[in-house]
Amino acid sequence: MKQINNHETDVVVIGSGAAGLSLALSLAEHCSVTVISKGSLKEGSTLYAQGGIAAVFDKKNDSIESHVEDTLAAGGGLCDRDAVHYTASNAKACLKWLIEQGVPFDMEFDSKGKERYHLTREGGHSHRRILHAADATGKAVQTTLVSQVQSHNNIKLLENYNAIDLVKDTECDIQPVKGVYVYNRLADKVETISAKFVALATGGASKVYLYTSNPDVSSGDGIAMAWRAGCRVANMEFNQFHPTSLYHPELQNFLITEAMRGEGAHLKRPDGTRFMPDFDEREELAPRDIVARAIDFEMKRLGANCVYLDISHKDKDFIIEHFPTIYAKCLSVGLDITKEPIPVVPAAHYTCGGVMTDFNGQTDLQNLYAIGEVAYTGLHGANRMASNSLLECIVFAHAAAKDILSKLEKSQAPDGINQWDESQVGNSDEEVVITHNWHELRLFMWDYVGIVRSTKRLERALRRVELLQQEIQEYYANFRVSNNLLELRNLVQVAELIIRSALERKESRGLHYTLDYPEQSVNPTPTVLKP
Repeated sequence: MKQINNHETDVVVIGSGAAGLSLALSLAEHCSVTVISKGSLKEGSTLYAQGGIAAVFDKKNDSIESHVEDTLAAGGGLCDRDAVHYTASNAKACLKWLIEQGVPFDMEFDSKGKERYHLTREGGHSHRRILHAADATGKAVQTTLVSQVQSHNNIKLLENYNAIDLVKDTECDIQPVKGVYVYNRLADKVETISAKFVALATGGASKVYLYTSNPDVSSGDGIAMAWRAGCRVANMEFNQFHPTSLYHPELQNFLITEAMRGEGAHLKRPDGTRFMPDFDEREELAPRDIVARAIDFEMKRLGANCVYLDISHKDKDFIIEHFPTIYAKCLSVGLDITKEPIPVVPAAHYTCGGVMTDFNGQTDLQNLYAIGEVAYTGLHGANRMASNSLLECIVFAHAAAKDILSKLEKSQAPDGINQWDESQVGNSDEEVVITHNWHELRLFMWDYVGIVRSTKRLERALRRVELLQQEIQEYYANFRVSNNLLELRNLVQVAELIIRSALERKESRGLHYTLDYPEQSVNPTPTVLKP
């Protein structure tokens, strides 16, 4: 039976951040594209990215090989060198494409009065190679790309839609993906989208943790959907905790960019003394995993609620010019960063693992692509270096577009998708179950699967997540879908993958630190899970 509320397109892109919109724009001159966004088109992790995008623009003092080596060092021995080199080599061309779209990266004048891009430096980078738009680069990228897709006739935009599950052609031996079930939140009904190609650009899964810098939409949807459809995932144990999220009750989840440390800010204990020199010779510019663990250690040792990031020793005009967003936000709650330090704590920030793909973004399933934070390409390894995330989005969006276009002419439109059957379910009168399970999941993930782990903590977390999975699946089977139910179903699946991956790794490396295996193994390999 064919679904009445059916959409047909050449390519459906699930997600509307830098990866998804870049892919849509790269395809739209040649085919029809439908972009679905769980909330507003502008909402997502890209919007909140502050620091910038890494690319070698200063060939006199920097090189692609230096970018590669810095990334490999930050990745703790688990990066795929070919993936890193591929990304760094394509970085400048992809940044130029963003510039052509109208992204307003900051400029400056050199000693001869010639205008050039202002490059800043962040943790792990040996040179200044970060293009940025003040301290709101993600906002500049997102608003520019949104403006472009809204004006394109070949791009259909569906806002306030949740992707539920991928649909495969069960009559074919290799089961290519042929579409997706989606929940129309405003109409409160399930619809279908049939497509020649499906691209997951859904971002990460940091909402699985109690404290996160991510927006509410970061619930691991694409990873969970791909896993249920039969895709492998890799390195899910490596969840990056950003060292510096503002600690203030009125501005929860507000990130303090790493670029602030790149411009000379110091991390201090409550008594005003610095502590990073005690942990790493790179001090505040050490990779994020080292800085986050140092902060976690000092907070636990001192029984402190937070530590402090201090840039007040810099000139006031310099601070306001370089960090206008942070200055204004902090000032709105009574914090003047030009005169006083900023209270900060680590927060779950970035999912370094994800759905396994090749360099074209192709997953294990025919016609299914994954790009951006949802994907595992081999670029990040055991820790993501600052400002490589937006870069990965753009580079692999272009690669996926090129691959899709090479296959487009030979691809046939799939048969229709069967109607969503909700004849055996009813309306929920137990929404409190979702609320309670949601809170329990995020709390024990923070306590047991956070910055510092142990086998006992992980085993305890696995037992709890398995019980939650049973309860949530029973709920899902009996009641009509809702936004909160779909997100919880995906988060509990991603939580299980994170825990299982962490139990597999019998060492401490990068973002995974366990008390039972504090040393690094000699020959590390990615953690790969198969459905």
